[in-house]
Amino acid sequence: MTILIVEDNLKLAANLRDLLQLEGHAVVVAHDGEEGLRRALGERFDCIVLDLNLPKMDGLAVCRALRDGDEPAPVPILMLTARSAKRDVVIGLDTGADDYLAKPFDLDELLARVRTLMRRATPERTPRLESGGVVLDANSHEVLKGGRPVSLAPREFALLEHLLRNKGVVQDRLTLLEQVWGESDDLLFSQTVDVHVSYLRRKLGKTLITTVPGKGYLIRA
Repeated sequence: MTILIVEDNLKLAANLRDLLQLEGHAVVVAHDGEEGLRRALGERFDCIVLDLNLPKMDGLAVCRALRDGDEPAPVPILMLTARSAKRDVVIGLDTGADDYLAKPFDLDELLARVRTLMRRATPERTPRLESGGVVLDANSHEVLKGGRPVSLAPREFALLEHLLRNKGVVQDRLTLLEQVWGESDDLLFSQTVDVHVSYLRRKLGKTLITTVPGKGYLIRA
């Protein structure tokens, strides 16, 4: 699962990122509201942990932007804030947050709330994905090509699943590093993504994954 943390406190954001990565999640961090909204609208996440007091754009405005419009974003949102007054809780929930946690909070409680929110969203994620004769089953962790099983390494499987779930949408290398590997700093200037794409092409065929020059990769819808 992939989680977006929008938190301007660098130490808290790093602690939450490390905690959620230990739970096996891929984590993306944004440090202001504008960046958080841009990432939330442009990428797919299973949960957003959103601070209320943010620079450039506060959490309420971010939440409202995600929930308003012709196609509201369905991603579950856990709102964090130092405010604990009942009125602030009501405003946050009315704006579209799914849950609310006041600072300071217990880390185990945060994990429990994130797990609950993600369980609610999980049934919407189809376990069977396919394109160009390739079938991926997220439940059995199997991949078939022309009906025959193909053995993939864990990162190859995760990369393929992400591309299939975002079929028709170009995924740049930074997004793939963050969504699949859960980090970007150490790998940003490496060829990690390109190497793994080449592995998938070798095993599943050269035409499955398309390179978009200067942009990234996609599996066409």
